[in-house]
Amino acid sequence: MHRERQIQTQGGSINVIDSGGSGSPIVLLHGSAASVAAFGRQFDSPLIQQFRLIAFDLPGHGESANASDPASAYSIQGLTRTTVEVLQGLGIARAVFFGWSLGGHIAIELMAQTDLVAGLMLTGTPPIAPGLLGLLRGFHLSTDMLLTSKPAYTRADAERMVRLSFGDAHPPGMVDATLRSDGRLRAAVSKSFLHGHGMGDHRSAVRAGAVPIAFAEGQHDPFVRTGYAASLDIPALWGRRIFTDAGHSPFWQSPETFNALLQRFAVDVATGYSRPASPDRAQQIPRQQASR
Repeated sequence: MHRERQIQTQGGSINVIDSGGSGSPIVLLHGSAASVAAFGRQFDSPLIQQFRLIAFDLPGHGESANASDPASAYSIQGLTRTTVEVLQGLGIARAVFFGWSLGGHIAIELMAQTDLVAGLMLTGTPPIAPGLLGLLRGFHLSTDMLLTSKPAYTRADAERMVRLSFGDAHPPGMVDATLRSDGRLRAAVSKSFLHGHGMGDHRSAVRAGAVPIAFAEGQHDPFVRTGYAASLDIPALWGRRIFTDAGHSPFWQSPETFNALLQRFAVDVATGYSRPASPDRAQQIPRQQASR
């Protein structure tokens, strides 16, 4: 049975879900305007028989408190500090990390600053350098992108954001979770991306990364330029998988296939085996068909 608890950090109380057990830990970091409910199809899967899954609501999301100092706590580096505090509270010294969207940017920052990251899988997270050029390279320009920085959502905004993130069949309660999210975080993260306030150069970080790095990309991601990672020279690349019938959240839209991929990645990290990338550095995966 999963354990839910609150861990006190400098920025406030953080809600944590922990599957428990003696398996190697996998930390799941969710995206902006979401919650731990995004990972329901991972916690309700055979993964928990082999690994200890840990997820938590980011500050200003779900059952976690809003930050007492939003300007500092809601930057990428501020969210990274909170992540470190949460893992210290859980006694986690090293883990595999899966970062989705904003969660992926936090995980990259964590990899660059600490020894906590044993392996890193990213979805919906282009490793960009801060600044307008970095944004243009990694993300699609569209009116929908404006939602990612909008400080206050109407219900229609929340419903649109959830559809963009998960498709039509979204996690239960996610619209309300999106409405609950603290819009000041979206503003602070936008400043991090545009001006480098509280954010390192993630393009350089993945190039210098010394741990296995994997990409699980949705071919129809409405926010991220699929294939952007192929333009990067990443010596520690474990591989890229493109889910041909998924968008921003293949872990939700194609959970069986994604979970099998995450399981193989975590086992490879634990055993020290580095799976070679294919010649074009990508493998396409139809929905619910496991990659070889």
